[in-house]
Amino acid sequence: MTEQENQEEWIAGKHPVLEALRSGREINKIWIADNAQKNLTLPIVNEAKKLGIIVQFVDKRKLDQMAAGVQHQGVVAQAAAYRYAEVDEIIALARSKGEEPFLLLLDEIEDPHNLGSILRTAECTGVHGVIIPKRRSASLTATVSKTSAGAAEHVLVARVTNLAQTIERLKEDGIWIAGADVAAKQDVYKSNFNMPLAVVIGNESKGMGRLIREKCDFLVKLPMLGKLNSLNASVAAGVLMYEVVRQRLGSGNSSAAKSGADSAMSRSE
Repeated sequence: MTEQENQEEWIAGKHPVLEALRSGREINKIWIADNAQKNLTLPIVNEAKKLGIIVQFVDKRKLDQMAAGVQHQGVVAQAAAYRYAEVDEIIALARSKGEEPFLLLLDEIEDPHNLGSILRTAECTGVHGVIIPKRRSASLTATVSKTSAGAAEHVLVARVTNLAQTIERLKEDGIWIAGADVAAKQDVYKSNFNMPLAVVIGNESKGMGRLIREKCDFLVKLPMLGKLNSLNASVAAGVLMYEVVRQRLGSGNSSAAKSGADSAMSRSE
């Protein structure tokens, strides 16, 4: 569903619902299946009770109807529509932590399972925010929340009308744009990521669009040593995110300045 289509949405699964409660998300009501394991749902019941949220125990078939197509694990919550962040909020979050910005830009990732997996890894690797386009892209749904294991409640996600214009905006803030491209000449393990950085991950089948590729400061590729020449988008994103983490931890200073990149490249080149 889109923000315009409905002002409420469903969250399904034990971890997503519990993380939504803990994150302060506005929850209207929670339904739990009669046959759900009490030891697994008790933390949800206790958290809901502290927050004054109604919990109703119902037949599992009702949950099947409410969260059709989603593995709800016997728990479904009705929440206020997800509030997408602004790009400025993401940058401000990084600066409030005294860290160099680390963002992900997803160029038309259409599979909600891929988006959920990417958000889960983003949360684990300390990504400050994820930016997605409003059109031709998966949005935050119950499936995404479930696949992310609740990470969607803790990672800032911004939706923008024009990804190319957003890239220009990030460059004005001193953020470098690295695009993942199988045709790139530069190996990801020989690249310098110790800088304010946004990594672009392209569409599952088409990769990055031409305009987005052209706006990247540099392109990187993952070495392919087998017979296939590409990885699943969420897997490739995970490898790249952890390479950024490895370099930043290895530098002993997560706020390494952009000067580290200046010696390797220049936007004017």
